[in-house]
Amino acid sequence: MSTATKEIPASFITEQDAVWTDVGPGMRRRIISYDAQMMLVKVTFETGGVGALHHHVHVQQSYIQSGVFEVTLGEEKQVLRAGDAFYVPSDVWHGVVCLEAGVLLDAFSPMREDFV
Repeated sequence: MSTATKEIPASFITEQDAVWTDVGPGMRRRIISYDAQMMLVKVTFETGGVGALHHHVHVQQSYIQSGVFEVTLGEEKQVLRAGDAFYVPSDVWHGVVCLEAGVLLDAFSPMREDFV
């Protein structure tokens, strides 16, 4: 089975088993779990970290676990804080700028093969 389609088996997932990947200045990502239909990812940002504007076919929901982020969705921008969330429909341009160090929990459907 190829890495891109390998599924993490249903199980308990602990932070101590985390495998982090550096994804840009001031950012790192951990895939928590996934199957073909969905993926959950944790992304940490240092203040000033930028999730550059991009788009993808995946539907995305993001929860701000901590920190403060300026979020761009299409032509709109809004500052969101811990406890807030945002929804990104398929193919909508979006990105974030971290204003205060924090963590995003991102859910994607279907899973992001480019992340594995």
